[in-house]
Formats: sequence, C-alpha cells, structure tokens
Amino acid sequence: MGCRTRAAADGLLRVVAVDGVLIPDPRRRLPGRGAWLHPDPECLGRAERRSAFPRALRVPGPLDVTEVRSHLQPGCSTSGTESGTRETPESVNHGSKVDPS
Repeated sequence: MGCRTRAAADGLLRVVAVDGVLIPDPRRRLPGRGAWLHPDPECLGRAERRSAFPRALRVPGPLDVTEVRSHLQPGCSTSGTESGTRETPESVNHGSKVDPS
C-alpha cells in the first residue's frame, strides 16, 4: 500500500477497518474488505501520508492506525499462530506425555 511495490501474499500483512480503526489481520481471517501492507513501519507511514487506507478499504474519513503501528514495532512479541504460521504437534508442549491420537 505505502510503497506500491508488489510482493507475494505471504510477505504482506493484511489489515481491515473495524469501526474507524485499522486492525492487523495476520491470520487473514477477519471479515470484510482488506488491504495489504508490507510489515514495515516506513511502508505504513507512506500509506498514511498518501491517505491510501480509506481509499483502498472504501471507508469515509481517516482511520486510526495505532494498532497496526504497535503490531509493526520491532519489540512486538507475537506467537507463531498470530503470524499466520500453523502449530505442529511437536511445537505444542502441554506438559503431558499422553499420546494425542
């Protein structure tokens, strides 16, 4: 959105507008029209300056990008399921030695 360069979908962050707030959708499951953004604060800043989000998402007025900005912060701790990756049975440690099958 911000830098207008093409990239594979797995390298982009989907965002949606909910009640005037731009929400990150790393699992790509939220309903509604979505916009795709490089997971880079500079790309977010460019999209904000160009007012690209309201046009792409077809919503009137400005959108609050605080949640997306906090999601893109370098120190943001996210688990594997939030980044769109799937958990494997080996990666889940429930502290039990019981066979899950």
